Amino acid sequence: MKGFFLTVEGIEGSGKTTQLQRLAKLLRSRGHSCVVTKEPGGTPIGDRVRAILLDPQAEGMDPAVELFLLAASRRQHVIDVIQPALEAGATVLCDRFADASVAYQGFGRAIELQKIRDLNDWATSGIYPDLTVIFDLSEADGLDRARRRNAKENLYAESRLEGEDLAFHRRVREGYLSLAKEDERRFAVVDATDGVDVVFERLKALLVERAPKLKLGDAEGA
Repeated sequence: MKGFFLTVEGIEGSGKTTQLQRLAKLLRSRGHSCVVTKEPGGTPIGDRVRAILLDPQAEGMDPAVELFLLAASRRQHVIDVIQPALEAGATVLCDRFADASVAYQGFGRAIELQKIRDLNDWATSGIYPDLTVIFDLSEADGLDRARRRNAKENLYAESRLEGEDLAFHRRVREGYLSLAKEDERRFAVVDATDGVDVVFERLKALLVERAPKLKLGDAEGA
């Protein structure tokens, strides 16, 4: 692929979406052709699946059903958005991707990890990020942030995961950190416990080191 594929991951309330938006603005100001997308979603079909997955009224959803819906959305996303953009040489910035299924449905829901990885391989046609940044903070702080955000922005229609207990979010966080330890080449962890500006400086410094293709070596002060 000609382009660069970067994904951001983290528990609810980790601030990854805000950081991704800021990064996209910076990269575009430096002449990058950026495609910003998300999962679940990213396509008209994916957005309809997203509405089902995040609906707090979708109680009792079987973990395997949740996984299959995500995989279906991901497949359409790769075919319609990610693969064409990468082939065209664009920088693709994606808010969650296949690793989220390992963390949430694997560590969080206790589905066998190899089954998830096999399904991900199929759904993505083997396309994985060049770099995955995990924004990390305690599950208690993340959940508190997420619930306050939902109340402020009236996002209750997408609050099903925020309704899970703290133990679930702890398992998800542990899953992400486990992934980072397993593959230090592709993953990087950013401390997300501080303010937005401080965390963004950490992200830029990381990208200077780990993603030279983005040419952010003089990004300080941008």
